[in-house]
Amino acid sequence: MQALYAQLLVGLINGSFYALLSLGLAVIFGMLNIINFAHGALYMMGAFCAYFLLHLTGIGYWWALLIAPIVVGIFGMILERTMLQWLAGLDHLYGLLLTFGLALVIEQALRIVFGAAPLAFSIPPELRGQLFIGDFVYPRYRLIIFAIAIAAVTATWFIVYRTSFGRVVRAGVQNPDVVGALGISLAPYMTAIAALGVGLAGLAGVLLAPIAGVHPAMGAEILTAAFVVVVIGGLGSFWGVIAAAMLVGVVRGITIYFNPSWGEASMYLLMALVLLIRPRGLLGERIMKFE
Repeated sequence: MQALYAQLLVGLINGSFYALLSLGLAVIFGMLNIINFAHGALYMMGAFCAYFLLHLTGIGYWWALLIAPIVVGIFGMILERTMLQWLAGLDHLYGLLLTFGLALVIEQALRIVFGAAPLAFSIPPELRGQLFIGDFVYPRYRLIIFAIAIAAVTATWFIVYRTSFGRVVRAGVQNPDVVGALGISLAPYMTAIAALGVGLAGLAGVLLAPIAGVHPAMGAEILTAAFVVVVIGGLGSFWGVIAAAMLVGVVRGITIYFNPSWGEASMYLLMALVLLIRPRGLLGERIMKFE
């Protein structure tokens, strides 16, 4: 039983990884109504940006952790101003095709600059080692990621649901004509939301780089998992994504405990089960043509 409890806690920690990976994807869909297929590429860009800052400029890990998401967020603002804003009101297929093309361009550009081979990105010396919690032993770095993920989720929730900025954005999503009639331009708010969602992807890339490695295919490796979490939680649902991320982490942890070979497949089986029972996801809005 102690081993099972330890695996459950590991599942919750892994769930925080999934929450951090998927939160930016959910924010962009919920606020901009765009299925961002470039999410994995932007996550990869955050990792490569941190690698560049660490190895070519010599700044410390914590500065790289701060600067890289900001750089990726600024890139997201440029994307929103030059491309994504023109997709407002169009079918989701246009956004999917555009962001899929962007993902290919970003991946190939980084492959040309840095090469296809994995790059060395080790855990900072001060974050290495293990922590003992009772009878359990956990890597110090994964616990740091867990704490940062909780802080990022809390900050995002506060911005979206407890600030005047978030109220304007949510009102604009529900009824942009009324917001426009009040003399409020939604364009800068939508650009800021794009920066927030893309910056979260960059933050996830920096944090997971020492674990997943830094290479041009790393974005494709996490994209499916991020979409699975968003679909299970419900498209556009903030708390649905968080609940789904924790559920996926725990289910994977328990599955690996009993049968390690089924760990990867368990989240897809979970998604199928949830969609059979609730086609809109755990906390998604009801879709009349399905239910």
